[in-house]
Amino acid sequence: MTSTVVTNIGQLVTNDPAAADLLGVIDDAALVVEGSTVAWTGPATDAPTADEQVDAGGRTVIPGFVDSHSHLVFAGDRAAEFAARMAGESYAAGGIRTTVAATRAASDEELTSHVAGLVAEMRRQGTTTVEIKSGYGLSVLDEARSLAVARQFTEETTYLGAHVVPDGTTPEEYVALVTGAMLEACAPHARWVDAFCESGAFDADQSRAVLEAGMAAGLEGRLHANQLGPGPGVRLACELGLTAVDHCTYLTDADVAALADSGTIATLLPGVEFSTRQPYPDARRLLDAGVTIALASDCNPGSSFTSSIPLCIALAVREMGMTPAEALYAVTAGGAAALGRDDVGVLTPGKRADLAFLDAPSYVHLAYRPGVPLVTSTWLGGRPL
Repeated sequence: MTSTVVTNIGQLVTNDPAAADLLGVIDDAALVVEGSTVAWTGPATDAPTADEQVDAGGRTVIPGFVDSHSHLVFAGDRAAEFAARMAGESYAAGGIRTTVAATRAASDEELTSHVAGLVAEMRRQGTTTVEIKSGYGLSVLDEARSLAVARQFTEETTYLGAHVVPDGTTPEEYVALVTGAMLEACAPHARWVDAFCESGAFDADQSRAVLEAGMAAGLEGRLHANQLGPGPGVRLACELGLTAVDHCTYLTDADVAALADSGTIATLLPGVEFSTRQPYPDARRLLDAGVTIALASDCNPGSSFTSSIPLCIALAVREMGMTPAEALYAVTAGGAAALGRDDVGVLTPGKRADLAFLDAPSYVHLAYRPGVPLVTSTWLGGRPL
C-alpha cells in the first residue's frame, strides 16, 4: 500500500472531535495518507516518512465538502422562472412539474451526461461526497431510472417520489403509487426515502405514510419541511427519528425544541433563499439551542441552481448568523452526520482521505473571499482528481 505525506500545510482542518476547538485546526501541519485513508496528522516537523511526498505550498487543507442535499437528475432549464422571481413573482412548488416533463422526455444517456457534468463541477469546488435525489420523474419508470442514474455517481441516493402530485392523478392515488409499485421499483437503487411536506405538495399524514412505507422497505428517512411557511414537517421528522430534516426556514419554538431533543440534523439550504428571496433560516437560534446543523447546496433547476458549497458557506456566515468555523463544520462533519456517516467530513486516522486544498492561509477565506475559486485541488480516497 503506497503512503503519501502531504507536508508544508499552512493550516489543516481535521474536525477531530477530541480537539479543543471545533475544527481541530493544526497550523504548520502535515498529513499522511495510506491507500484511501488518513494514517497520521500533526505538526509538519513530526511527520513520518512515506513513499511519496506532496508539498502543499503553505495552502490550507480541509476535509472534502459533504453535500447532503441535491437534485441532480433532471433535464431542461428554468431560467425564465428565476428571472420572473427576480422581477417580483413568488416561488411556488408547482414549478417542479416543468422539470418533470423535460426529465421524462430525456434519455438515460442524456440524464447521465448531465449528472456527470454537475458532479464534476462539484468536485472542482471541493465536494467529495454528494447525496442525489430522484423526484423529477414521478412515474414508476422515471423514478426508478432516475435513481439508477444517480447510483452511478454516489451511494447516497434518495427516493423522492413524493415531490409533488403529478398532473392527471389525485393525491390519494399518487400516495398509493409512491408507497406501492413505485417504492418496490425504486428501493433497490436507494438508501434513503424522502417527501416534500409542504403546502402545495404533501401534508403530514401523506408524508408519514410515504416515510413509514419506505422505512419498512429498508430505507432510511429524511424530509423536506418548513420551507415555504410554518408547518408540521419538522416535528414529524423528529417524531419519526429521521436522520435529517431539510430547509427548516420557518420554525416555531416547539420545532426548535423538538430538533434539540431528538438529535435530528437540521439541514439548511441558503442557496434556496438566495434564489427565491425568502427569509434565510436563523442558524444562530438553532445552534444556541444545541441543534446540529448541516449546510447543503440543494442544487436543482428551480429554486437553487448552484453546485457551490463555498457560496453556501459565505451566505451562511453573512446572512444566517454562523461563524466561519461553524459554517465549515456544517458542510463537512455536519453534512456527514446528515447522511449518517462518520467516515467522511473528518481528517483523522482511519477516515477517508477526501480533502480539498485552498489557495488561502486560512479556512476563513471561504467566507472572507466570496465568489473566488479558492479550491486548487480535490482529493478523493487519497488521490487527486
